[in-house]
Amino acid sequence: MIASSHTMKRRIYFVPITIFLNTFVFLAWQFTETKSFMPDHFLISYKALLEGRYWTLLTSVYSHSMGLHFFINMYVLHSFGGFLERFLGTWRFGLTYLICGIMGSLGHAFTSAFFLHNPSMAALGASGAIAGIIIIFSFCFPKEKILLLGIIPLPAIFGALLLIGLDLWGLYEQSVGSGLPIGHGAHLGGAFTGLFIYITFIKAYKERYLSHFWS
Repeated sequence: MIASSHTMKRRIYFVPITIFLNTFVFLAWQFTETKSFMPDHFLISYKALLEGRYWTLLTSVYSHSMGLHFFINMYVLHSFGGFLERFLGTWRFGLTYLICGIMGSLGHAFTSAFFLHNPSMAALGASGAIAGIIIIFSFCFPKEKILLLGIIPLPAIFGALLLIGLDLWGLYEQSVGSGLPIGHGAHLGGAFTGLFIYITFIKAYKERYLSHFWS
């Protein structure tokens, strides 16, 4: 990978702090005695926004209540996020992650309300933010191999486009009354936000970086 010889020297801060915060919230879901506190403050839904709980756009991104969901998201964040934080720098990566996460939350809120006609449908998890990070990684390094479902090796760009296609199909299936209980709207909101950020900002940064690297 072209950038690795330089970026691997950078220390990362945002990813480990984010994993720590996610771990703290995950444990809070397991041990909080006040049963309404976590759902009221760490789940995103269109209804929550109507009730003025706008902070759930962000707090839900740091929220996991199931062990497997938590582990998968943190593993992917560590794998892709650690490299991208070294490549982009902490503040660029951190801002990108937060924006993708918030837009993923909005994606879920609006698709559940206006596409699935269920404004009370709540969601949680870092998947929207991570979808954006995967898209950015894939466009920065399209020929790098990623493991689809942890098994199938694919060029990163093909894997990313396939994931978007699967989420579009999954959202359609949910709209006709089937499909899996997955936040496809959040994934798509984060993914398309990541694509927009790559095109408008990161692509130019990558070109400047590579120009400096080869000079």
